[in-house]
Amino acid sequence: METTAPKKATCTESIRHFFTSAKFLIYMGHALSTWGDRMWNFAVAVFLVELYGNSLLLTAVYGLVVAGSVLLLGANIGNWVDRNPRLKVAQTSLLVQNSCVITCGVLLMLVFHFKAQLVELYNGWILTVCYILVISIANVANLASTATSITIQRDWVVVVAGQDSSSLADMNATVRIIDQLTNILAPMLVGQIMAFGSHFVGCGFISGWNLASMCVEYGLLWKVYQKTPALALKAGHKEPQHELKQLSPHKDCENGQSPEESSQPLMDAVAPGAAEPGEAAGCCGAASQPLRTFRAGWVAYYKQDIFLAGMSLAFLYMTVLGFDCITTGFAYTQGLNGSILSLLMGASAISGICGTVAFTWIRKKCGLIRTGFISGTAQLCCLLLCVFSVFAPGSPFDLSVSPFQDLYAHLMGEQSLPEAEHSLGAAFSTNATTPPPPAHEPPPLQSYMSVSLLFAGVIAARVGLWSFDLTVTQLIQENVIESERGVINGVQNSMNYLLDLLHFIMVILAPNPEAFGLLVIISVSFVAMGHAMYFRFAFKSLGSRLFLCCSPEQKAETDASPPTTV
Repeated sequence: METTAPKKATCTESIRHFFTSAKFLIYMGHALSTWGDRMWNFAVAVFLVELYGNSLLLTAVYGLVVAGSVLLLGANIGNWVDRNPRLKVAQTSLLVQNSCVITCGVLLMLVFHFKAQLVELYNGWILTVCYILVISIANVANLASTATSITIQRDWVVVVAGQDSSSLADMNATVRIIDQLTNILAPMLVGQIMAFGSHFVGCGFISGWNLASMCVEYGLLWKVYQKTPALALKAGHKEPQHELKQLSPHKDCENGQSPEESSQPLMDAVAPGAAEPGEAAGCCGAASQPLRTFRAGWVAYYKQDIFLAGMSLAFLYMTVLGFDCITTGFAYTQGLNGSILSLLMGASAISGICGTVAFTWIRKKCGLIRTGFISGTAQLCCLLLCVFSVFAPGSPFDLSVSPFQDLYAHLMGEQSLPEAEHSLGAAFSTNATTPPPPAHEPPPLQSYMSVSLLFAGVIAARVGLWSFDLTVTQLIQENVIESERGVINGVQNSMNYLLDLLHFIMVILAPNPEAFGLLVIISVSFVAMGHAMYFRFAFKSLGSRLFLCCSPEQKAETDASPPTTV
């Protein structure tokens, strides 16, 4: 009895310590932030469809504006994160993001309530102005969300984890599990509210949620900042003592630079904020500064040791093999209903969670770089099922049908306007989870083998995909100096959006189901090219040791600590 009491007291203290630790507070803040983001991202697509008469045109415009803005401003957002104190960046982005969502919610409530009157005012121009305001403000909210993601997930998490690489991996995995759970549950909640209430009630709920969440998140950020003194300091230089630098110490010597010289911030060397010699001062210099920052950010990204690893992750976005509106739309043409698709999405989420758990286990056994190689190989092997599905019984793949047939029909007016708008909008609407069923009921399939192989490959590949994503994320966290962490992650987001845009353009050019098999083959080819880039990066870092997952030097590699954060 005497020994049991101290054990219980120790256990209670450990639990109390965890729930008051900076790690748990970050998890709570991230869960609240992600929950609000997922609700808004799902709802705004529905709201825009409803406002424009059940057309996806406004949603398509919104998707283009969001993707283009992050593509052009990603480096500048990251540079702003780097150049300002951490607490100021986190609080400012939080306030801007939530304030914009609240403003959009209130504006949408007014539009829904007074839509009949707005249509008649000035021939509907007032309503058009409201559409422009909603899309513009929502875009600002997305840019602020990007800044929040960079500063919390790519910077604060690294500082809170300290010099423990295993702790950093665990935190990254936990954050990713929170992302996946909220991505399923949050749209379900707001969807039920709009189904049993109204769009007006849905707007009010989201606005109220973001107002309450903003206050709680603000307090949690302050608590984390108080509990982690290292967050108050930002270092511009780091000792190259982390995994990648240890494995390739000869690289800087080959370039004629000492390790100290090579650790100088590239953004400082390019001087994005300083005017070039002979440049006009004043307004012209201020106007050209974002362009210089954009150029300097991409140059700095290109010169990173982990450039190929980052590019490999971006190439994985050039794919139709994900649970977005494109894949689900194709599934509808193959006879799968919404009930089956919801089950498949649930299975995909479970597979993704398994991937995050597998990441932490494989990293401890084989090291971080080898984890990426193993995960990429597993993903590519699973995606071969998707390639097999193209030629399996029941596949609509037919190269004799022109991929441009539907596009030509739209341009020549051979299809009704709502159907044309649906086809074009669905290609860009990344926020819609399940598109409406096609206007014409497809004939029953002779065989479901093709679509079964397709979704079996997509779901199984999520294990390797999420593990690979976490690997590249941690490589960037550990191998980018602190003064460039924001801008490099900003450029990485821009690259991801660029490849994501390209895959939607690819779908627009070949929207018919008969051409989907061609899109699958192109997608798997891009994934293979991405993993080939990672293989080159990994082999350059480890050499032949890459294939020795249980080699004697594995322990040293796994235990290598990331650079200090102060």
